[in-house]
Amino acid sequence: MAVDLLLGLQWGDEGKGKIVDVFTSKYDIIARFQGGPNAGHTLEFDGQKHVLHTIPSGIFHPGTINLVGNGVVIDPVIFNKELKNLDKHNVDYKSNLLISRKAHIILPTHRLLDAASEASKGKAKIGSTLKGIGPTYMDKTGRNGLRVGDLELDNWEEKYRSLANKHEKMIEFYNVDVQYNLSELEKEFFDSVKVLKELSFIDSEDYLQKAQAEGKTILAEGAQGSLLDIDFGTYPFVTSSNTTAAGACTGLGVAPRQIGEAFGIFKAYTTRVGSGPFPTELFNEDGETMGRVGNEFGATTGRPRRCGWLDLVALKYAVQVNGITQLIMMKGDVLSGFETLKVCTAYNYRGEEITHLPYNIEAENVTPVYTEMKGWAADLTKMTEASELPEEFNNYVSFLEKELQVSVSIASVGPDRKQTIRL
Repeated sequence: MAVDLLLGLQWGDEGKGKIVDVFTSKYDIIARFQGGPNAGHTLEFDGQKHVLHTIPSGIFHPGTINLVGNGVVIDPVIFNKELKNLDKHNVDYKSNLLISRKAHIILPTHRLLDAASEASKGKAKIGSTLKGIGPTYMDKTGRNGLRVGDLELDNWEEKYRSLANKHEKMIEFYNVDVQYNLSELEKEFFDSVKVLKELSFIDSEDYLQKAQAEGKTILAEGAQGSLLDIDFGTYPFVTSSNTTAAGACTGLGVAPRQIGEAFGIFKAYTTRVGSGPFPTELFNEDGETMGRVGNEFGATTGRPRRCGWLDLVALKYAVQVNGITQLIMMKGDVLSGFETLKVCTAYNYRGEEITHLPYNIEAENVTPVYTEMKGWAADLTKMTEASELPEEFNNYVSFLEKELQVSVSIASVGPDRKQTIRL
């Protein structure tokens, strides 16, 4: 049985959590394959809002297995807080939440290193979430990391102490003012590790291979977005993992030929949190309206998101890099009321008009070229059938499908799982 992928195609915050929640009834296993608590996947149903950071978004469905894969980095403290929130809703996570032994652990000193590194950059900071993600992946590639499987070994605390001591020396090297009480941070960390050890640790690649052989259906859930990929994103303003389809293979131990559908999620406009280039960013009333109506605040950081028109050049790039087979458009309802909509269909790049994403998209090199079309006034949030959608909305979708050469199969018209229309 093939493994399907669900990927964000922009700079994150596309709405992956909601769609995983909507899709979960079709799958036996939901597997998170990269990232860490820098992700914020928001789900809304039965009048309640839930934000997950590390736990897969299928956790609220009884009978579905949720797997945290080897490509994920786990902060036991944040993970414990997520579990406590699930306790409030009587979620039986001890029976349906599994963790790969090869997943790396975020130490308190990783977070401190993150803060020191970011502070040392001054105006050149990249907009880190300060969750310790980057330093943890650096230890992973530097072959120094502490993994979940180490927690089952007798000497894991020795490994921890050796790595934490190294981090403290590195923090001193940055020579910035980072105030902290490590013993206090460690108490919470060690208490949270005890909770983590009550869950099921598995050899996840073997587990998934057996599940495929048994015909189980599997959905791989990505975090962040394709334009934040460490290789293919807007470097250096990116995350520290592979957020694209290739990351699902390395983050779960799934062979490329075992990939089935690749669902790509995008907003009907574009947003970005933190620093980095953003060719279609708006600084006028239209951008303010998108942010206000779309409630554009980071689920993890709380920071306001930068907003702008849909960038088809960047979106087409993400579709191609990921081999997307179906598109899912989110937040079409936010564009209701705009008399005219704009879509960036090309860049003026150093005096030449291009339709591909170049090496550098900083403002001094790129000016967006827009195509305009008529907007719609109708409130989409109460609509439940494709037949109810206004003609202008359908024209917008058709235009995107023609440009991207991939069908839009689902349109989301609100945050609740019921506000999802199959086209």
